[in-house]
Amino acid sequence: AQRPVNAAAQGGGNRDRGASLSGKRTRNFMEPATPLETLCRIILRAREYEAQVPTGYDDDEEPDNVDDVGEEALSVLDDDINSSVEEELQGALEDLADDQIAEVLAFCWVGQGTYDASDWDEAIQEAQDMQRAGGSDALIEELLEMPMMASVLESGLSAFDLSCSGIGDLA
Repeated sequence: AQRPVNAAAQGGGNRDRGASLSGKRTRNFMEPATPLETLCRIILRAREYEAQVPTGYDDDEEPDNVDDVGEEALSVLDDDINSSVEEELQGALEDLADDQIAEVLAFCWVGQGTYDASDWDEAIQEAQDMQRAGGSDALIEELLEMPMMASVLESGLSAFDLSCSGIGDLA
């Protein structure tokens, strides 16, 4: 169960207060079950995972991907990646409690526009239903296969005025 954050009592420097002159909230606020620092570490690991450009091209091979203009081999990504980066990301996700891994997936769905922030209860419910059906491994697999996971997770956090700014050196 998520509870709204009282912006006046929050005092944290990484949340926009979002109050209008009338005193009504103009943005969605929530306190995630997963510590923000943990979410930011997942974003960092996901960026490292997504940024890998593996080198599997053998110079002796005849390239089958040739640029017609210059007849030069094009850069192509392989499935062969640095497994330690993938293992770190997977380990970070596996270390989460069941409710936290469902929350990460729901944040990603909000970030990619599958759900709006105002539909948070539906997003978290679907993630929990998916988890009941396939276990946490199904959610982790969904996250690892999600294009641009780091960006969509960050966007999902932003929809609730949560940010990794000022969290510190997470490397």
